[in-house]
Amino acid sequence: MKIVFMGTPELAATILDTLIQSEHEILAVVTQPDKPKGRGKQVQYPPVKELALEHQIPVYQPNKAKDEDFIKKLEEINPECIVVAAYGKILPKTIIDFPKYGCINVHASLLPKYRGAAPIQWTIINGEEKTGITIMYMDVGIDTGDMIMKEEVIIEPKETGGSLHDKLAVCGGRLLIKALKEIEHGTAVREKQKDEESTYVKMLDKSLGHIDFSNSAAEIERLIRGLNPWPSAYTFLDGKTLKIWEASVEQGLSEKAGNTGKPGEILEVTKDSIIVQTGNGRLVLHEVQLEGKKRMTVDAFIRGFDLQAGKILS
Repeated sequence: MKIVFMGTPELAATILDTLIQSEHEILAVVTQPDKPKGRGKQVQYPPVKELALEHQIPVYQPNKAKDEDFIKKLEEINPECIVVAAYGKILPKTIIDFPKYGCINVHASLLPKYRGAAPIQWTIINGEEKTGITIMYMDVGIDTGDMIMKEEVIIEPKETGGSLHDKLAVCGGRLLIKALKEIEHGTAVREKQKDEESTYVKMLDKSLGHIDFSNSAAEIERLIRGLNPWPSAYTFLDGKTLKIWEASVEQGLSEKAGNTGKPGEILEVTKDSIIVQTGNGRLVLHEVQLEGKKRMTVDAFIRGFDLQAGKILS
């Protein structure tokens, strides 16, 4: 099948890599424009563009997918199918309708639940036990098209946004190849989504990571895992940002279990943990990063920082 691939981040690059290694022909890749990143504001290519250039695949980066010149270019390329994975822009009906086999989307959740831009992280934050990949036909709605096939992925107890991302990327590439075969052979079965079962999740931003210690320890622990590695969960210690990379909910009773404090209060500092009061239960910090410092385990952090019980994380 002759394909145009549309995607931007690492998830899409992994799926594109699987597609490149398959029997299908990638005519072109479409990704978002290059953007400056980091302190030096150096322009960096999207991961999908980097991979495409390595394989000498033509790359297009329109500011808007509905630009007339871009649509004309797609028509000239004339793909049999357009595959979309985390492209990041809404496609107009003109593009969705013209390929012979349609526009196929690789979505990182089990639709119809978790439509939207950040399903991987939200499944962890919300405490789901499983998620997966859905291959679907695109329509003008956001993740509302008919489904072709799904594959479940279990969310492990210590799963992070990063580890789940990697699992789903591999699963997405594998399932896409299977779906394209059925589409090409005319055996793909369309299944309409039940809109009443859908959930729309918002995009991630850095403010989401600001920990509210009035929430339960279990909720905070899931937030920390879901936002690892980006945008990360954080609080403030003595006016400095303290990122929390790993934590757990206290299961047993500490020696000072009789002491209770207000949410955010450090109740106990041991040689390898910091125990913090939450709105319900206690959160045990295991890996942190103070503003201007490297990420480190709590035992290393305590050796270089005089931290006492009674401090408030805000």
